Amino acid sequence: MDIAQTLVAIGVLLLLGMLADEIGHKTRLPRVTLLILCGLAAGPSFLDLLPDSLTELYETLSVLALSMVAFLLGGKLSKVNLANSGGTVAVISVSAVVVTAVTVFTGLFLLGFPIALALVLAALATATDPAATNDVIRQYRARGPFTSILSGIVALDDVWGILVFALCLMGAQALMGADGSSALVQALRDVTGSILLGVVVGAPAGYLSGRIRPGDPTLAEALGIVFLTAGLALWFDLSFLLAGIACGAMVVNTGRHHTRPFHEIEHIEWPFMIFFFVLAGASLEVDMLPELGLLGSAYILLRIAGRLIGGWLGGKVAQRPVSASLASRSYLFGLSLLPQAGVALGMALVAAEALPLYRSEILTVAIGSTIVFELLGPAATQQALQKSGETGKETADAPQN
Repeated sequence: MDIAQTLVAIGVLLLLGMLADEIGHKTRLPRVTLLILCGLAAGPSFLDLLPDSLTELYETLSVLALSMVAFLLGGKLSKVNLANSGGTVAVISVSAVVVTAVTVFTGLFLLGFPIALALVLAALATATDPAATNDVIRQYRARGPFTSILSGIVALDDVWGILVFALCLMGAQALMGADGSSALVQALRDVTGSILLGVVVGAPAGYLSGRIRPGDPTLAEALGIVFLTAGLALWFDLSFLLAGIACGAMVVNTGRHHTRPFHEIEHIEWPFMIFFFVLAGASLEVDMLPELGLLGSAYILLRIAGRLIGGWLGGKVAQRPVSASLASRSYLFGLSLLPQAGVALGMALVAAEALPLYRSEILTVAIGSTIVFELLGPAATQQALQKSGETGKETADAPQN
């Protein structure tokens, strides 16, 4: 019976993904938001329709889906893209992360919250949800300077976020009387180790891609590269997101047919994303929303302000490489970086363990704000893409280079 229920649920979810595409096409709503809402309605918080055998697969399906997203993001970091907008991407991504952290910390500190708690929440605010942002880009077939820069920012954002989190957690632990240096050492290990792993797998994969068998690399080759990277990263307790991005970057820069592995992944990615977003919605705990209070509300508003200011400032600083039209609307970068999910929750769990005195506040804000940003963030990204003038005809799953 469990197998029957699981298969029925899988079939319904895949058809639900098609319906979300159609509704998104008719209403101009991001399909990410629609799928998360469906998962929320079908999850334990409301109707509780999903079988346990399926919800138990959430962690595995999340890794499968996000590892593909990471690989595709790495594919945006080609030599051509980096030569054209690499400096701009670095400036805006650093600005968005630093300004967001400073804004959230300053606001919470002025409101009278403990410095250690403000530091940790400031670090959480820097994380984004690359899956949501990337899917909105694909849904609306966005292409152009803004989209290219945004893809690069999303690929780098969590690297800076992890480092900022380590520094903030180290400061918070020092204020609480504990030795926080281990947090920085761990963060440096995670970043360097993950990137090194992606390079080690991606370099030979890029060289062999298209050589083992004449013609297009097969889907098995592409998926093998992606899942091998993710599995090794988890095995060595590294970030499979950063490893996947590094691997994708190596393949796109060394591969004989450098774009074909990415097209293969794009052809199979969407069904996994349906499961990921629906089950992500089902896992959201709406009971946390009433508990946010002043702390959670302030965090949400300050993060939005920090993103908008950081994107605007980064665009102004990088004004020369950015086109005049983008420089005048550089706030759009911050608007497109509002989605927040798994990375922030992972940071929250680490911080809650390191600072048990503030465990309840950290987890409540992280979980509650995730609901808000996962529902509103994709719509904000969609608005930013439309205002940039780079959206094409909305289709369900148009591949992108």
